[in-house]
Amino acid sequence: MTHAPQPHSSTESVLRDYFHAKDENRPLYMARAFAPDAVLKMALRTQAIAFPPESHGLAAITDTLVRKFGQTYDNVFTFYLSRPEAGQRLSEYRCDWLVGMTEKAGGAVRVGCGRYDWNFQAEPYRAERLTITIETMVTLPPDDAGAVFGWLTALDYPWTDARRVVAGAPPLEALAPVVHYLLHPNGQ
Repeated sequence: MTHAPQPHSSTESVLRDYFHAKDENRPLYMARAFAPDAVLKMALRTQAIAFPPESHGLAAITDTLVRKFGQTYDNVFTFYLSRPEAGQRLSEYRCDWLVGMTEKAGGAVRVGCGRYDWNFQAEPYRAERLTITIETMVTLPPDDAGAVFGWLTALDYPWTDARRVVAGAPPLEALAPVVHYLLHPNGQ
């Protein structure tokens, strides 16, 4: 089943289609978010998760961020910690993010955060480059899933802000690196 990519009217719609693809394991949405010759770069500041450093082209990016990711993780909730203005078509967009998910093997809970650096082409309006910086990724036992997902599902999805995230965070010591980053995103 192939669906033709639809034209996008805004940066917000491209960002939303990316989460439809990644969080909901729907690879067909990637063609709505990324140009055929797009480039993905991964900047890992943690050893707690692995990704190839670069992926070139829509097929490789889809394989990395949707297919392989979806084989390993489920219950994925990713949040943008800022939102572009409605209707904007930006050439670039930078924002912090938060993710929570479970490992399919064993049920451990993963929570991480970092930054997205997006670059867009004008026509058709799609991402031509994305750099994902993973600042921290923590692993919690399956017993913490109720507290973590109670917190995440109470947030507005997929757009929220660091203040709301921190205010609702459960008092789990393992989340301290994530909360610290959200309070001090530039290392301050």
